[in-house]
Amino acid sequence: METLLEEFYKMDLIVEKFHARKVRLDDKSYQINGITNSGKSKIVKNYLLSLKKSSYLYIDCSDIRIDIKLMNLSLSSFCHQNNIISLVLDNYTPDIKFVQVTQLIITSELYYQFSNLITLQLYPLDYEEFLAYEYKYDSSALNHFIQLGGFASMHKINTDERNIYLQKILSLKLNDIELNILILAAKFMSQKISAHTIYDRLKQTRKISKDKLYKSYEQLVQKGYIHQLEKFAHSRATKKIYLCDISLKSALSLEKNFGRLFENMIFLELLKSKRKSYYSEGIDFYLPQQNEIILCKPFADERRLFKKLESIESFIVSYEVRKITVISMNKEVSISHPIAKVDIIPFDIWALGD
Repeated sequence: METLLEEFYKMDLIVEKFHARKVRLDDKSYQINGITNSGKSKIVKNYLLSLKKSSYLYIDCSDIRIDIKLMNLSLSSFCHQNNIISLVLDNYTPDIKFVQVTQLIITSELYYQFSNLITLQLYPLDYEEFLAYEYKYDSSALNHFIQLGGFASMHKINTDERNIYLQKILSLKLNDIELNILILAAKFMSQKISAHTIYDRLKQTRKISKDKLYKSYEQLVQKGYIHQLEKFAHSRATKKIYLCDISLKSALSLEKNFGRLFENMIFLELLKSKRKSYYSEGIDFYLPQQNEIILCKPFADERRLFKKLESIESFIVSYEVRKITVISMNKEVSISHPIAKVDIIPFDIWALGD
């Protein structure tokens, strides 16, 4: 095992065209959580390249040559003998024992309760981060974002290969049941659906236990492949379901509904900016802390919008909502309304403005 550790120690790390993310590392110890292809490894490697090469050891724990029992026996002494300051356990699994080093960094899809590690949650690119990958920022950037989504690797994949590329990645990282659940989640993107409903649908095509499905569903939520949105003031109501990235919609489903895709885009921006939101009947997102309602209307029509506002007027009055933001594809206008301030804002301006 020491021979393999020596190989890892001498290996030159390579990071091509790194674009800064909103998550940054310093000399503290971290746990970085995020789904596959969210950029965990690239961020870690880029940080290590700023250090003296002899001071760090990078181990990708998914390397099949690793014997975890043997590594647990030899890792501590190896780090001590080589004066390792920074140890990185990429794709960490809980069978691996920590050793005493100045800085420890682990990456994983799942969150682990470690009091000595600062937890950083990494998502696929938000719209602002995505723009760093564009050659120029013009009116085509938003359309490009809708086509590619937030996985940085998609910029290098040919158009005709993107769906298969994503399918292969997901097939490698998820088990059969998890992948089946995610396929159904793609079909019901931005809609109310429960794990029980997913179970009822899946059991029609395959043999599966309810307990196993519930466990797999919860794993997808914990890892961040699926996100749930609670109904305001009704915590037991069925939650709305969103995908970790909009690119999965076309990769996993033939269902076409741009309105739901657009809503998922907006949800992810809210999630990544850590703004707490809920849904309610007729209301896409309610942000209590900002006293704001967000409506997703990619092709906003003022006449229909006024009818929409009438239908949610009781909610606006009851909770004294002062701001209503209507997010569109390209329309920008302020509307005079007796109850609250109403602004129609293009997605790109809204996403960058916050």
